[in-house]
Amino acid sequence: MLQITNLKKRFGDKEVISGLNLAVPEHSIFGFIGKNGAGKTTTMKMVLGLLKPDEGEITVAGEKVLYGQTVTNRHIGYLPDVPEYYSFMTAPEYLTFCGEITGMNKNEIIERRRELLELVGLGDEKHRIKGFSRGMKQRLGIAQALLNRPKLLICDEPTSALDPVGRKEILDILLKVREQTTVLFSTHILSDVERICTDIAFLNDGVISMQGKLSDIKAGYRTEEYWLETEKERDAQVLINTFEDCRQIENNKLVLREKDNTIYDVLNYVTNNRIPLLKLERKEPSLESLFMEVVER
Repeated sequence: MLQITNLKKRFGDKEVISGLNLAVPEHSIFGFIGKNGAGKTTTMKMVLGLLKPDEGEITVAGEKVLYGQTVTNRHIGYLPDVPEYYSFMTAPEYLTFCGEITGMNKNEIIERRRELLELVGLGDEKHRIKGFSRGMKQRLGIAQALLNRPKLLICDEPTSALDPVGRKEILDILLKVREQTTVLFSTHILSDVERICTDIAFLNDGVISMQGKLSDIKAGYRTEEYWLETEKERDAQVLINTFEDCRQIENNKLVLREKDNTIYDVLNYVTNNRIPLLKLERKEPSLESLFMEVVER
């Protein structure tokens, strides 16, 4: 749905984007991850044709993006990090206004407005936008961005200033719209990415350091390490004394890194000696650990 090839952008003597390559699959929820100032917003503005790249090519739905020519934006819905509104309007009035200026007919506006306000949880909201919370404004922004049934929905840091309830509401909406569109959202909140994303890319020093399906990336960095928790502390000590690859992290909690002993050896011993386990869990790599590895390279 979105293809970026060898993209470069410099501001003065600072190169912000340094040969960026990115591919966003259709109907994915794509997490565009990077620390503050990494160039995520700059990249998005070039995708929207609002900034001119120094080098490189961008295509949306197979069409080339040209600076200053917004033809490809008919495929895109966009939610900036801080959306602005006419605060004297109500949510239905605002969506009606947006529909009218984009050439939608009256009946289509009414139907689409109703559908989207229900989707984002504002169907019964009668107050003017000036009284909306930050989360309500973000939800209205998503409704506006989806008004013309875009093929690509771009959200710039949609949850960064929200409380936990507001963040959950936005993430739930992005999950719901995946069947309708491809979702690309930038963020530095890694828990949000782990919760809903199918694909990710790490942006660091102006280039993509890692990208692909989230499940594949995690599988590629999975360690042969297990966490065990015994019911009794003395049983944990027995396992430590029996298996040199076991180490204690708390009173009755152990970590096994498979070397000379495998998890099957431990389980066989636990079964034969009737040692009750409260937990056995394979340690999965966290996005935080992967991100820190990318940043520190």
